[in-house]
Amino acid sequence: MQTHEIVRRFTEHFVAAAHTRVPSASLILNDPNLLFVNAGMVQFKPYFLGDAPAPYPRATSIQKCVRTGDIDEVGKTTRHNTFFQMAGNFSFGDYFKAGAIEHAWNLVTDSYGMDPDRLWATVHHNDDEAVDLWRKILPAERVQRRGGKDNYWDMGVPGPGGPCSEIYFDRGPEHGRDGGPEADEDRYLEIWNLVFMQDVRGELSPKDEHPPVGVLPKKNIDTGMGVERVATLLQGVDNVYETDLVRPVIARAEELSGRRYGASVPDDVRFRVIADHARSGVMIIGDGVTPSNEGRGYVLRRLLRRIVRSARLLGTHEPVLSSFAAVVRDAMAPAYPELAADFERISAVVRNEEEAFLQTLMAGSRIFDTAVATTKQAGGGRLPGDQAFRLHDTYGFPIELTLEMAAEAGLTVDEQGFRSLMAEQRNRAKADAKAHKTGHSDSTAYRAVLDAAGGTEFLGYTDLNGEARIVGLIVDGAGVPAAGAGTAVEVVLDRTPFYAEGGGQQADTGWIRGEGCTVTVTDVQSPVTGLVVHRGTVDDGEIRLDATVQACVDTSRRAAVSRAHSATHLVHAGMRRALGDSATQAGSLNAPGRLRFDFTSPTGAVPASVLAEVEDEVNGVLTADHEVRAFVTTQDEARHIGAMALFGEKYGDAVRVVEIGDYSRELCGGTHVRRSGQLGLVKLLSEASIGAGVRRVEALVGLDAFRFLAREHVLVSQLAEQFKVRPEELPERIGGVVERLRVAERELEKVRAGAVLASAGSLAGAAEDVGGVALVAVAAPDGVTGTDLRALACDVRG
Repeated sequence: MQTHEIVRRFTEHFVAAAHTRVPSASLILNDPNLLFVNAGMVQFKPYFLGDAPAPYPRATSIQKCVRTGDIDEVGKTTRHNTFFQMAGNFSFGDYFKAGAIEHAWNLVTDSYGMDPDRLWATVHHNDDEAVDLWRKILPAERVQRRGGKDNYWDMGVPGPGGPCSEIYFDRGPEHGRDGGPEADEDRYLEIWNLVFMQDVRGELSPKDEHPPVGVLPKKNIDTGMGVERVATLLQGVDNVYETDLVRPVIARAEELSGRRYGASVPDDVRFRVIADHARSGVMIIGDGVTPSNEGRGYVLRRLLRRIVRSARLLGTHEPVLSSFAAVVRDAMAPAYPELAADFERISAVVRNEEEAFLQTLMAGSRIFDTAVATTKQAGGGRLPGDQAFRLHDTYGFPIELTLEMAAEAGLTVDEQGFRSLMAEQRNRAKADAKAHKTGHSDSTAYRAVLDAAGGTEFLGYTDLNGEARIVGLIVDGAGVPAAGAGTAVEVVLDRTPFYAEGGGQQADTGWIRGEGCTVTVTDVQSPVTGLVVHRGTVDDGEIRLDATVQACVDTSRRAAVSRAHSATHLVHAGMRRALGDSATQAGSLNAPGRLRFDFTSPTGAVPASVLAEVEDEVNGVLTADHEVRAFVTTQDEARHIGAMALFGEKYGDAVRVVEIGDYSRELCGGTHVRRSGQLGLVKLLSEASIGAGVRRVEALVGLDAFRFLAREHVLVSQLAEQFKVRPEELPERIGGVVERLRVAERELEKVRAGAVLASAGSLAGAAEDVGGVALVAVAAPDGVTGTDLRALACDVRG
């Protein structure tokens, strides 16, 4: 059974059972605890945590996932993968254990046709209910109790948790010993995990030693089935690397290298690295990440560079990444059509990264080889930490690459020394930076306010001031009843006109005024979904919980930020019209009077002529004074009318669309002007690279743009007056002056050289004998260059 058929049957089974089909979320979600989405439940986390009501009682999804915790183990075995798809069904206060077990059993035995006699189940050792349910289906000997380490799940933070039940498939005695999953997890392959979310867990410690502190009012179901693992069973192959969506990448690597998978262990490791990392890399780039030296970009860079190096070790000599990416696209596009639509950009990103890495590899490999030779000649078995640091700092060698290459050379690396030098470098870089901290990583106080008072109602689309009630006061991460003058405080209101930072738009500032007290608001954030937190300082008086206050936004600043945000939409639309659909937004900053717009550009730098055309077109939209309209619709309708969505954003069923005439249409939760003419003017200032395949445009908007042009006009007028020409004649006049200066410098050089040579005879005659060597000593006159002196020395020696 092909993988796409496995996915189709899974989805159809649960849709028929009244589950809402939810598309896979982007791998990049706004979750500070995750680099990449690593499980199907991640996009539903607000519903499980109680931060937001679930819009449906049942859901099903096929989620693309990336886990990079054991990236260095990929390839060494057939069990490790960084990319996989997780099929899941979810219940939010609807069915529970009996329903989850029944659905799973029916799917694997009926839809997938697995032999019931080869299926096993494990349960938490205290979950008698699950044991009884399974024993109605399976013989008692094929239902095993296991401890909390294996069969209890939580989120890693205080909150929901619960026992889980795992379904295993017996691959047969040729794969290991009898005894069920507890005895041998190579023979008994886990295919599905059913989590029964029923508990509230407090501060975490070893699960078996720390019982839950309460019971959830609504019990939830979260399941995850590894699509690729199931594919190995239904396709009758030994491991994921031989399944229908992965094996084609290995086949392409065989074709390019002339070697065969299965012929040698070292080569097999390299083939598997290529196959897995190519899938991860393409999917990550497809969701808007580009290679860089930090965060997600660094993980992506590691993945791509491991592919290139593995391919080189297989004997390839030509660029390979675009070829592997094309195979992944062809395999995955039926499920993820955006890969085909965006392939030009994806291909450009991998091509640019490969070119850069090959240069790094050439330069760094020579230094590495010398360091290895020196270490071995000295009888050592460990590459010094300072050498690893030099490779990283000077040649861009990731420490992981140095570790791999050292191991292949029979050496270890002084990692402690390397990391010590890295820490010193970071400390030096931070020495002059002013420490700045806003808010608290612990969300306990915020969740307490949310649980007690509910979410914050946002008024800011229509009102810039309004009456509100204080429902939360937080000082130093803890809730307080009051805060006095001079106190840095976080204020939560039941309703607010303040816009919290998000979507590239800076937060509003302003004031919260109550009876005898004022808080100056300098930042507004939403640390947990649904809650708006106003950060500032109590200027005078005392602010108290439950007090009625007036929330007042700084209107001039809001207007300037809104102009910048609307301008960003227009610049985005202009870039796509000029460069094509591959130019997609990769980030933005909307600040008072200015904007920064990052976008993907597979073809590199944007010509100045194109930027000028975009600027002219955007200002034409301003002149036309189009209406700016915001409205709420469904995701499907938004896609139908061509509204652009941004990478990494998570949208609900209802989405807000902002359109500017017929020129721009985007999904957006930010604030905007009412008509395009209110922007006044947009002036593009610069365009530059900020990473592989990503460019940045900076621009001024409104009065800031006018003031900039006024300063430029004064400067040009002054230059024209000095050169006695009209402004349009300045380039020609300045070019002429520069050329005359070059000619004059060449003539001066000839005169100086002649004067130096003319003095050679007299200098030779004045030479002194010092130990049998004729020595000439003379003070060089001003203006004499090193070139002049070398010529003079040659002439004196005669």
